[in-house]
Amino acid sequence: MKTLTRRDFGVDLGLAMAAAILLPATAARADDMEVHIDNFVFQPAELTVKVGTTVTWTNRDDIPHTVVSAGKFRSKTLDTDDKFSFTFTNAGDYKYFCSLHPHMTGMIKVE
Repeated sequence: MKTLTRRDFGVDLGLAMAAAILLPATAARADDMEVHIDNFVFQPAELTVKVGTTVTWTNRDDIPHTVVSAGKFRSKTLDTDDKFSFTFTNAGDYKYFCSLHPHMTGMIKVE
């Protein structure tokens, strides 16, 4: 069995710290974004993201809402604190609205 010296420990610690800094975290992606539904408004109302980004909508209102982009995606009815996520795999503009309250609109621009 090899006896570790103070120098060995410093090298191992340095490598571990470098790996922690350089390797991406797998629990959450830095490019994932959130939209909150609150007081009959999507916040932010417009968002620009990169291809591959997942956007998650969370209903913070005390009444149900939906998130619908015609022909692209459609959430189930979201009760308070329910979430809906969609990953944008193609560039373009994605207009969306709440089918229960059509005056509520938003836009995701994917680059």
